Amino acid sequence: MSAATAAPPAPPLPTAVHLADLDLLRRELMDPAARARLRKFGFDVDGLARLEAVRSRTAAALEPRWLALYERLQMRYGRAVAAVRSRVCLGCFVTLPTTARAPLGGETHLSVCESCGRIHYWG
Repeated sequence: MSAATAAPPAPPLPTAVHLADLDLLRRELMDPAARARLRKFGFDVDGLARLEAVRSRTAAALEPRWLALYERLQMRYGRAVAAVRSRVCLGCFVTLPTTARAPLGGETHLSVCESCGRIHYWG
């Protein structure tokens, strides 16, 4: 694709949340006990290669600076994205300052916790 016809970059917040969901699925499929439990309930657990391909495409859609932050947080905490409820980061359970606010309407920018550094998802 040329630069004139290149697809616009994916919104960073939904992409980071999607990547976090894929990483949770991947972790579960890599755990033998979880695989056995899922297989017992009738789930197809043989799609790890497809999951890896989707994760690679999703990671490529994220800006390199956010992907680097995401990967670093994933290695450190096991979960790079944390929900925020009532101004409390659910990653570290610290109350956020009053200046912290949820994104308005269509905003999809990323914000990080001042305490733990996780990417915030306001839910």
